[in-house]
Amino acid sequence: MVATPHVNTRYPNDAATIGQGVRELNSRLRAEGVPVEVRPGAEIAITHVGELDSPELLSLGLGGGPWLLLEPPFAPSFPLLGPILLDLQRRGHPIVLAHPERCPVFHREPELLEALVDAGAVTSITAGSLVGAFGRQVRRFALELVRAEMVHNVASDAHDHGNRPPGIAAELERAGLAPLADWLTQEVPGAILDGSEIPAPPAAGAAAVERARGRWWRGG
Repeated sequence: MVATPHVNTRYPNDAATIGQGVRELNSRLRAEGVPVEVRPGAEIAITHVGELDSPELLSLGLGGGPWLLLEPPFAPSFPLLGPILLDLQRRGHPIVLAHPERCPVFHREPELLEALVDAGAVTSITAGSLVGAFGRQVRRFALELVRAEMVHNVASDAHDHGNRPPGIAAELERAGLAPLADWLTQEVPGAILDGSEIPAPPAAGAAAVERARGRWWRGG
């Protein structure tokens, strides 16, 4: 499991602080006999990237690797979004985009998201988005991204046990995407952490996507 605390203006975490917290947590887990290893990482606000130098960015990679989990802004407009992300990719930072289905800029400019994916970016959508947890517009866009084969990972994006509890399997089942579950939640994340090539989706994925489309157009 990778710890992905926010790194932004509100939460000015850094690699050293996150690393220390992860070491303390792993020590506690071992003492309690919990068979889980937590690796360091971060969810970096794209609006905050310019304040971080290259060594710090590298230190905030997922699981200690090169992939950066970046959070797009929720503002209706952010002209620098594309240039910042494309520059990071050109500088050799592979990118995982956190919940792009909730970014108003991508709603308005889906071709920008497509260009980023074509350039090697991977998307990680929130499971709740597939079942309307963030509204119908976000759900519609999330399913459009699935049909366009622009979704590579589904995460719970859990924040707590009340308002944002963890959950993935049930949401994938409700959205008709259970045949893609292993690829979305194990194979792609495993490749990111191992630094290996992102695997192609399973053959059953195409049928699952069509079923998801049918459920959406029926209003399910």
